[in-house]
Amino acid sequence: MLILDTSGLLAALDRRDKHHERAARLLAKDPGPYVVPVPILAEVTYMVTARLGPHVLDAFLADVEVGAFTPDCGEADVGRIRELVRYASLPLGFADAAVVACAERTRGPVLTFDVRDFTVVAQEGTIALA
Repeated sequence: MLILDTSGLLAALDRRDKHHERAARLLAKDPGPYVVPVPILAEVTYMVTARLGPHVLDAFLADVEVGAFTPDCGEADVGRIRELVRYASLPLGFADAAVVACAERTRGPVLTFDVRDFTVVAQEGTIALA
């Protein structure tokens, strides 16, 4: 299982991204499932449309539709997300907190290239970064 953050998923989708090769290797090594918290799904679809165009968005959504990526609604995570975004010392917004809560619940590693957003919780052993 691999939890996908926006930066990891965008890197996998965009061949021009400087992290594309690494993201592709990590996804190829991990048998899945590839879990995408719903707030990340919203961010990614917006960014894919803006950066890569509607044809890439359609291909990505087709992959979601056939189960290549598993959306995680995380209804049970809302309390933990609220707890995480409440602390001013943590640089986590709602979407990043959803990734942390999902990773904590599933014990899955996180594919991200925005390490600064997750360093504090990773150092505490709450989540593992891929």
